[in-house]
Amino acid sequence: FCNYLEGSIPEWGDSCKLVYRHYATLYFVFAVDSQESDLGILDLIQVFVEALDKSFENVCELDLIFHSDKVHYVLDEIVMGGMVLETNINSVMVAITDQNKLHSQSMRIVTTEASDARKRVSRPPGVGNMAY
Repeated sequence: FCNYLEGSIPEWGDSCKLVYRHYATLYFVFAVDSQESDLGILDLIQVFVEALDKSFENVCELDLIFHSDKVHYVLDEIVMGGMVLETNINSVMVAITDQNKLHSQSMRIVTTEASDARKRVSRPPGVGNMAY
């Protein structure tokens, strides 16, 4: 059972490979330089999938499709600029939880401001009392 394919991608030159891992109905594929460790990338995929699973509470295809922004955020907490920054799942989850809290707070502020603005808008005479 092999978890990588070596080959060439014209845009990348001759030295690249695909490292993949299968989870239930999902395949996660990373395209990497041929100098990267296969086992290291498989471990990176494992950390990425665990973080997604905790973020989405049992990740599925629809989560990846409809919440691609969150998927990218999780990946950015692990990898940035081609360098692996964090593989400790607890540290990754703390950052993701903090981001989710900030997002919730900002959505409450935006909703409150929109509601207040709607109340301040004055209606022209007769609007709102029309009978159909």
